[in-house]
Amino acid sequence: MATAPRPRTTTRDPGELARRLTDWLGTRLPGAEATGITVPASNGMSSETLLFDIEHPRAPVRACALRLAADPAAYTVFPVYDMARQYRTLRLVAGHTDVPVPRVLWLEEDPGPLGAPFFVMERAAGRVPPDVMPYTYEGSWLYAASDAERERLGSATIGLLARLHDQVPAAEAGFLTPPGAGDTLRRHVTAQRAYYAWVIDGLPRSPLIEAAFDRLEQLWPHEVGEPVLSWGDARIGNIVYDGFDPVAVLDWEMAALAPREVDLGWTVYLHRFFHDLAVASGQRGLPDLLRRDRVEARYARLTGHTPRDMDFHTLYAALRHAIVMLRVAYRQVYFGEAAVPADPDTLILHHDSLRAMVQGAYWDSRNTP
Repeated sequence: MATAPRPRTTTRDPGELARRLTDWLGTRLPGAEATGITVPASNGMSSETLLFDIEHPRAPVRACALRLAADPAAYTVFPVYDMARQYRTLRLVAGHTDVPVPRVLWLEEDPGPLGAPFFVMERAAGRVPPDVMPYTYEGSWLYAASDAERERLGSATIGLLARLHDQVPAAEAGFLTPPGAGDTLRRHVTAQRAYYAWVIDGLPRSPLIEAAFDRLEQLWPHEVGEPVLSWGDARIGNIVYDGFDPVAVLDWEMAALAPREVDLGWTVYLHRFFHDLAVASGQRGLPDLLRRDRVEARYARLTGHTPRDMDFHTLYAALRHAIVMLRVAYRQVYFGEAAVPADPDTLILHHDSLRAMVQGAYWDSRNTP
């Protein structure tokens, strides 16, 4: 999947979206026109993004990005798309931290104008480590960088997480508390169980995912830390960099109140996911970028909080990613791009590494921490 054409993500017509966007923009800024509308090649697998410019003498900004809730006719990745929640999260982070997030301009909760709710934000200039082809492959700008440049990028990225977790008052982020009972980690995992049940409704179950949930219970932390605002999709593929310095942190749809390690585990494992893809294809990958031991040590220096139970949290990250990958695979089946195999676990691109984590062999089987 990393090297194949991207699966279908929408049934919407870009030209029709452009016309309707210009009509809507005129209601917010009379006489304004949306020009240069494009869909980025790296458009996400869940929500859609449109890039455009505003032509108007009093435009608040010229370069914009529009985040549009997923096309309900396109077998959505997530069951709910709360654009107001994402908009509110971006405003909260901007108001309490120096973490660079895009300036949000407008929120439209009425699905009428574009067929789904959306918000508009300022577009940041820079470059993003790509998913396709993965940034860990030879030929990517990050692969071509020097060791010192990659270290700078990795260190700055962990610095972002440290400041986000330390600077946003948890009391102000109560609207991000996962539903249910128990502490925020228990609620977070319970929500993932509900998401998995939604993904497999009427479809083959994944024994591997269910074994991973069982293993989580065996590894459950004895002490769950105080909750912080967790970005949720904390990976370098969701950051715009100017050179090797972060200038915009994107994609907040999975934000929640959760222990710090939820973000740290996701950051560490999502890089390992792309690194493992490169190694599986016979390439070297980027083994020294975002190494688990270095991430933990840097975060501890910056915050005074030593990450704990990281075997649990990296497994949890791999499990969460597996559920998303299973949903994406079933969407390919829905659109006739793939068939369900005899073993549904093989639909999960990283099933080997997830199985190794369940067995407690993943980190020990590799020479890098």
